[in-house]
Amino acid sequence: MNGFRSGETPLGDLATGQLTRLCQVAGLSEADTAAYTGVLIESLGASAGRPLALPPPSRTFLSDDHSPVEFSLAFLPGRAPDLRVLVEPGCSRGDDLAENGRAGLQAIHAMADRWGFSTGQLDRLEDLFFPHSPEGPLALWCALELRPGGVPGVKVYLNPSANGADRAAETVREALARLGHRQAFDSLPRADGFPFFALDLGDWDAPRVKVYLKHPGLSPTEAGSLPRMSPAPGRERLEEFFRTAGDLPAADDLTADEDDRLTGRPALTCHSFTETATGLPSGYTLHVPVRDYVRHDGEARERAVAVLRSHDMDSAALDRALAAVSPRPLGDGVGLIAYLALVHERGRPQRVTVYVSSEAYRTRPPRETVPTRDRVRARL
Repeated sequence: MNGFRSGETPLGDLATGQLTRLCQVAGLSEADTAAYTGVLIESLGASAGRPLALPPPSRTFLSDDHSPVEFSLAFLPGRAPDLRVLVEPGCSRGDDLAENGRAGLQAIHAMADRWGFSTGQLDRLEDLFFPHSPEGPLALWCALELRPGGVPGVKVYLNPSANGADRAAETVREALARLGHRQAFDSLPRADGFPFFALDLGDWDAPRVKVYLKHPGLSPTEAGSLPRMSPAPGRERLEEFFRTAGDLPAADDLTADEDDRLTGRPALTCHSFTETATGLPSGYTLHVPVRDYVRHDGEARERAVAVLRSHDMDSAALDRALAAVSPRPLGDGVGLIAYLALVHERGRPQRVTVYVSSEAYRTRPPRETVPTRDRVRARL
């Protein structure tokens, strides 16, 4: 247990306390902070008042300890990071995915009424992603990009396997076609699954439709070859990020070879579409689940700092963010830093996103070894 929580603390109090301190790191005003903590409480529904001594309200895989909240910080050179919060708004309905999904849709429509945006794209997909008897692992997640002014950017994450994992590709293809991206599916690289389908709703300069792919056993060379956007990101920078985040030998290291791969939790890629003429993505993100490739969060923090500094970004803000979420020593657990991601979007500067777990219910203990490091040592 960390010093920010006790058994009697309600989930909503812990999460809004973390969010309040993160808003300070992101430079948001007190008025914006108050607005966004209120939105988070509303999104958690009845779960907000649930004491942490009780089990999590649902066995969500949004986080390893089933916390229905996750934070992320998007870094760019020369400025404070942008803050986002991901929440499962149907978590209070427990593990009934149909009920969870209905509650999630109600929450999104309430946000649409509040901030005056259309849910038309989401409505066109409802029968695809919300069947009467959905299969796992999720129903709907909502991410809020917390902007100055108290009105967030809203993103929804949907489950391509709602009608069965064997129909996930069919579901993604049909969803893209309904949204006007009829050529998009054929532009995607080969992968081992479709974990998420996501939509930007509301006020975005170029609203995205995003397809996430799963890549078990990915190598640095393969990671650099997966983008389908034009112009494509530089392969060397992608491979360098992948090696740093996954603790794989640098390309010029004598121990490096083609068998260097992430052998645990798989990497993810995200391919985002903003126009329908070419069928090609306008964005590419490479996600590395760093928590599976470190012994503890001190090592994860070192990897994140190395990535940020190599892109001329402020690593001090990361340290303030980690302290805002949990006061525990980083060496005492693993998973506070969940993912590191390198983001490319056409016409925008490259950014790095660090995903930070709430750890509302549990801190995973440090591990003695990690898969990739053992493989490297075995060759020495």
